[in-house]
Amino acid sequence: MHKKFLAELVGKKIRAIRLQKGATIEQIACDAGIEYTQLSRIERGCINTSIYQLYIISKALEVEISNLLKSIEADEVDKSQDILKLS
Repeated sequence: MHKKFLAELVGKKIRAIRLQKGATIEQIACDAGIEYTQLSRIERGCINTSIYQLYIISKALEVEISNLLKSIEADEVDKSQDILKLS
């Protein structure tokens, strides 16, 4: 799996959870103790982040860290099945 693709999947999941909770990027960043610009870059998949930052973001979102990673396997399976269909 390409690093950029993985960063984008995790970022999309973080953004989706944040929006579902009706929270601003500034609120979650403040709760996590990071700059909102950093969280913005994470959400956009511009940077890879550490496990520790994923942990503090998950706590700020009030979800288990595993919730931020659950979609990765499913998305990767969907992607691989799409590739098989093209073959």
